[in-house]
Amino acid sequence: MDTKLEIAKNWLPRYTGMPLERFGEYILITNFKDYVTKFSERFSSEIYGEGRAMQASTNSDGLTIINYGIGSPNAATIMDLLVAVAPKGVLFLGKCGGLKDSSEIGNFILPIGAIRGDGTSNDYFPPEVPALPSFKLHKFVSDIIIEKNSDYRTGVIFTTNRRVWEHDKRFLKRLKKTTAIGVDMETATVFSVGHYNEIARGALLLVSDVPLTPEGVKTETSDKEVTQKWVDLHLEIGIKAMTDIGQSGEEIKHFKY
Repeated sequence: MDTKLEIAKNWLPRYTGMPLERFGEYILITNFKDYVTKFSERFSSEIYGEGRAMQASTNSDGLTIINYGIGSPNAATIMDLLVAVAPKGVLFLGKCGGLKDSSEIGNFILPIGAIRGDGTSNDYFPPEVPALPSFKLHKFVSDIIIEKNSDYRTGVIFTTNRRVWEHDKRFLKRLKKTTAIGVDMETATVFSVGHYNEIARGALLLVSDVPLTPEGVKTETSDKEVTQKWVDLHLEIGIKAMTDIGQSGEEIKHFKY
């Protein structure tokens, strides 16, 4: 195996346990196993990859969901491996910490861009290249959010490769100076590596905590509450948006690479 495509075609089934022919043209990626479980229960679709690094399932409409794990290196890995199936669109369903008064817990965020504090994306582009979503994909998602009588915020996400930083006052001060609306570990990586691999991509983030204050830091109890209240809607919006894109047949790559 001496080409990226050859490696990806071998490794995508190795990581997920799912044969290449089972992957759909439109894909949801997440870092939560329960999203895959809920998807499988809804569509009575088989879950591949139990006991492997990633789990995946595809419904009868040809929509695939993948739990790739957590963190920017894993996000880069799945966006690299997806070249094996050349998807027409990838939507990241993730959670983030809210950094503004207007981004309280339970809100959805459609990022217009992401700050590349992840480090991983530096292996793909020089630092001056912005991490951006595909506009037309986000347009479909925004339409579905409104259709579901919900609302969303837009803004820039700060992506970091650090997981335990909530205690770090200097880092918190830096976050405030960026004027970002939210903070996570993957969005900039998904956007950057998607761009690098010529994959149309987007992200719909659910605000799960407000980490600028000690009482707002995520705990197991608070995360369970967020899951119970909003995860079903989060997943439903992602499913509907990507299904509608596939059924419309509309090209969501709006420029040539």
